[in-house]
This record gives sequence, structure tokens and C-alpha cells, in this order.
Amino acid sequence: MLQTVIRMLRSGGEIDFASLVFLFFGYMVLILVLMPVHECAHAFVADRLGDKTPRWNGRLTLNPMAHIDWLGAAMILLFGIGYARPVPVSPRHFKNARRDMALTALAGPVSNLLMAIVSVGIFRVLLLFGGGVENGMLYANSDAQWLYYAYVVLIQVFASVNIGLAVFNLLPIPPLDGYHVAQCLFMNAKTYKFFGFVEKYSYVILVAVLIINSRTHFLNTIVYWLMMPLMNLASLILSIF
Repeated sequence: MLQTVIRMLRSGGEIDFASLVFLFFGYMVLILVLMPVHECAHAFVADRLGDKTPRWNGRLTLNPMAHIDWLGAAMILLFGIGYARPVPVSPRHFKNARRDMALTALAGPVSNLLMAIVSVGIFRVLLLFGGGVENGMLYANSDAQWLYYAYVVLIQVFASVNIGLAVFNLLPIPPLDGYHVAQCLFMNAKTYKFFGFVEKYSYVILVAVLIINSRTHFLNTIVYWLMMPLMNLASLILSIF
């Protein structure tokens, strides 16, 4: 949330009390919805592929209390990137350990992208009742101030953070999901030492990536370029109906 406020101030936008309230509301929805859905997606796919470990540990649920790590939740509020309690998985229960582990790891980021698509779709529907798009710019009718707050919650918070977390989680750095996917796809006798090096210095690499992103905003750029196709896709779907 703090990062979003700073970004809005830098862009020259004004932030009133109502905007802050809706911004806080959006991030609380993220913590209570996004994180449980992400972790439950891991648990659901693992369960369907034969590993009942998440079910036995009470993680096959959307109950936020089963998934929230409070330090990770605080990081989402402050920096827009955080984490939940990882879902325990036992690959030995899978029929094809590499394939099924990769699918289980991918389930979380995919759920983030789906939630982003849903939030963008909802906002595009709301535009039909209070605004539209002209020359690539969003506008609200004079009597549709509520549309701005919907934009704050659905686009600036929910969609952008979901996409950001999907992109971040797909980085091939432990303990992120992308590392497990890369491990399943590329780990062999020749790459074993490389993966061992990455695991040994994982947190150093992760901090370095975050510092580089704070200077270059390369993750933010990826989020922006993914947001545009999602907006266009939502418009296309709505035009069909």
C-alpha cells in the first residue's frame, strides 16, 4: 500500500482520505482473498495429482487463517510483495514427480493471473455504467465519482498486485514457485551444482533482485505490459456480449 501511495504521489495525483480508505480496503481484500486463493490453488492441484499432504495439513481451504503469514501480510501492505505460509507437498505421492511438482508450483501464479483477469473484467463492466475509454485514457462521467474508487481497488491494487505477484513468483529463485518449476524442468547431473549454488545464496540473490527492481522498476514494467493485454481482452469479451 505504501508503494502505491508513493507511486500515485510521484505521478502528480492527489490522494484524499476516501482514496486512502479504499486503498487500504483493497489491500485487506488482497490479504484475505489473494493469499488464500494462491495457496489453496497449490493445495488443490497437489491433491488432484495424488498428494494428500495439503489436505491432511488443513491447507485445502480458502480460510485465510490457514494460510496467512503475518510478516508476509505486512510486507504486502508496505511493499506490495509478500508471502503466505507455504503449502507442504510430498512429491513422492505423485505419479510423475517432476511434471506434477511443476504443475503444483505453477498453480499459484496462474491463480494470480486469473484473479487479475476477473478484477479487470469487473472494472470493464463497471465502465459501462459510469465511463469509458477514449484515446487509450479512462474517463468517468461527472456523476460517477465512485468509478475512480473502483479503479483504485480493482486495477491499481487487485489487478496490478496479482500480476506483480505472479511475475515475482515465477522468478527462478528459491523459495519462489518459479524455482520449483525450473528445478523440475532443468535439474540433472550437469546442472546439479548450479542449482545448489542458487539455493545456497537464494536470499542474497532475492535481495539483489529487489534492490535492482527498486532502481530499474523492471518488474513494474512487466506488470504494465501485461495489464494492457488484459484490459484489451476484457474489452473484446464484453464486445462479444
